[in-house]
Formats: sequence, structure tokens, C-alpha cells
Amino acid sequence: MSSRGARTTTSRPRSRPEVVQRVDALVALSRGRDVLHLGCTNWPYTAESERAGTLLHRSLAGPSATLTGLDADPDGLAALRHLGFDRLVLGDLEHLGDAAWFERSTDEPLGPFDLVIAGEVLEHLGAPAALLAGVRPLLAADGELVITVPNAYCAFRFVSYALSRRRGNPEPVHPDHVAYYSESTLAHLLDEAGYELIELCFYDLGTEHRPAAPRSWRVVNDLAMRVAPQLADGLVARCRPRPS
Repeated sequence: MSSRGARTTTSRPRSRPEVVQRVDALVALSRGRDVLHLGCTNWPYTAESERAGTLLHRSLAGPSATLTGLDADPDGLAALRHLGFDRLVLGDLEHLGDAAWFERSTDEPLGPFDLVIAGEVLEHLGAPAALLAGVRPLLAADGELVITVPNAYCAFRFVSYALSRRRGNPEPVHPDHVAYYSESTLAHLLDEAGYELIELCFYDLGTEHRPAAPRSWRVVNDLAMRVAPQLADGLVARCRPRPS
């Protein structure tokens, strides 16, 4: 994924999109910037992720100039505070205007931020446009929003779904997910919300999910990646508010 300095805006994804590692891409984009991480806790797996070295908030803490985490779960925020993080905000992702500092007495305003990261949260929201509207006033003048979501056309999920339903099992999906996104639907959502797409690429199974993924998923993923990036695990979209 392109660095901050390369700000070539495009109205559509490239014909053969880039495939990245999700965490590596987010870490690179965070370097030297004031970052707001939405849905930061990964609760109730916060401590487990920290032990495994896969807690994204920890990975972002090193390269960013400042890192602020926002989540709706007070237990998850308390767990992050226990791990040493103190710039924590309690807030509903669909009502960001009502967010407030978590267990911290300060008049410090929230933002502006150079980068807002919404990683693996959009698919949990019934009103994703509300999040996109709430992010706009939190961004600096040249700030960016980066979104990651599971890919609707992910090859190993297709195979897993086909085989599990053949055995009479339910769809293998996170119980809190309410939507799937593709290149086109994500780009259209951003356009309708008044954002211009800077870059859209795909992320592979990666260091986050590969260790815990069944061998069949890894095999299907790796074969699919030889055929087409569009069959990858997920999507990464960099965008910014369209000038008025």
C-alpha cells in the first residue's frame, strides 16, 4: 500500500489491485501521525490477543506519533488501560459526536487526527454511513480514513460455506456481522458518504489469521492468490472527505 507521501487519487480501483498484509499496511500508514483507532479493544479477546502478539492497538502504538483508542465496550477499554494505554475514549461508533474520554479528567478535545483507522468494524454496523459522517469532523485538514473489511468474495470462505452447508451446518460467519462488502459496494458507500477513494487494495490471510486458520483455509487461500487478488481475505480502503 502506498505511503503517505503518494497521494494519487483514483476514482476506481486498479485493474489488478495490490495485495498487502493488513497489519503491516496499517502500521506503515500510522508512522509519525496522530492516529484514532476505532473499535480498538478486540474485546473479549484483548488479553488473549496481547499474549499472542496480535493486538492491533499494540502494533500501532510504536510507529504513531500519538495513538487514541475508541470503543463502545468499557470492559475492553479497562483491559487496554491495564495493558498501559491511557488515551482511551468511550463511544458508540454510530454516534461519534457523543464520545468522551474514558476514566480521564481532561478538557482535551478529541482530535483532529491525521489518520482514523476503522479496522474490521464496518461489517458490524447497521448504519455505516453514521460512522463515516461522524469521522469527518475528527479529521485534520489533510487527514485520511482507512477502512478494512472482510471481502465478500473471499475464496476460502466460499469453500468453507459450501462444505459446511453440505453437512447441514450454519454459515461460518461472525455472529455480530450484519453485512459483507466488495470492491464496488465499499467504494459506492464511501462515495455516497462524501469521501474520495485514494487507494483500494486487498489483504491476504496474513499473520493475524493464518496461525489459527484451518489448513484447508490456508491451502485454498494460497491457491486463490495465484489466480486473482480479488479472492483475498479482505479489503483495505484509504479515503478522505471530498472537498465541499
